[in-house]
Amino acid sequence: MEDYIIRGTAAGGYVRAFAATTKNTVETARAAHNTSPVATAALGRLLTAGAMMGIMMKGENDTLTLKIQGDGPIEGLTVIADSHGNVKGYAFNPNVLIHANDKGKLDVAGALGIGVLTIIKDIGMKEPYIGQSILVTSEIAEDLTYYFATSEQTPSSVGLGVLMNKNNTVRQAGGFILQLMPGADDTVISALEKRLGEISSVTSLLDEGLSPEDILERLLGDMDLEIMDKVPTQFYCNCTKHRVERAIVAIGHKDLQEMVDDNAPIDVCCDFCNTHYEFTVDDLKSIIARS
Repeated sequence: MEDYIIRGTAAGGYVRAFAATTKNTVETARAAHNTSPVATAALGRLLTAGAMMGIMMKGENDTLTLKIQGDGPIEGLTVIADSHGNVKGYAFNPNVLIHANDKGKLDVAGALGIGVLTIIKDIGMKEPYIGQSILVTSEIAEDLTYYFATSEQTPSSVGLGVLMNKNNTVRQAGGFILQLMPGADDTVISALEKRLGEISSVTSLLDEGLSPEDILERLLGDMDLEIMDKVPTQFYCNCTKHRVERAIVAIGHKDLQEMVDDNAPIDVCCDFCNTHYEFTVDDLKSIIARS
């Protein structure tokens, strides 16, 4: 099944809902970065959230950056998403290995530690919007729930999950975001809280074979759920050798000339997709000539 996001409304428009399946997206990231199981789980959760939050933006060229910095061994995560369902990201320390938590689950909270979540929205204004909140549990879903409430004043419930196979590939990945719109009454809030309390985890729903539509039906089926659209999502990096070359130009003529004089080709690796771009001495001479 291809990855996609479902967007819908319920309770007469007082609930905005998103649900996603992102198994292929997370597996692509895992393979690109050779992440450990706990790093895959952490990065996969943030990639899933980023994909859903990305399609909340309206502009054709809008981008969203999610950054987590913590004092745990993974050190941090960075994810960038656009409004078309494309998402990319990396873990600062992709090879981190730690023991399972006391529930026998991958210890994402232990890997991230105490830290800060930063959201940057570039929507074409002079300055991007930057919101920040502390990590309240370091499990990512709860941290985003807290972020929405404190930085965007939008009561929300976020569920995210990544389930691994024994061979370290991704078995299931996905999530949901439910948001209460202004004017929602106590009846809607109570019904939503009841439904949320009846589910154990996102991964259990996905492993039951539930689709994003099924997940929203499970959560909002008796609240006049209306599916608005379906958006494909994927791990996609827009790096190219030409874009990397533009970054190399910024090194400066003097330093580039020193590389040429030392007869030293350079290898540049993209943080997001781990693609390597090699520039020979002749390439560097050409860059100097053009710049």
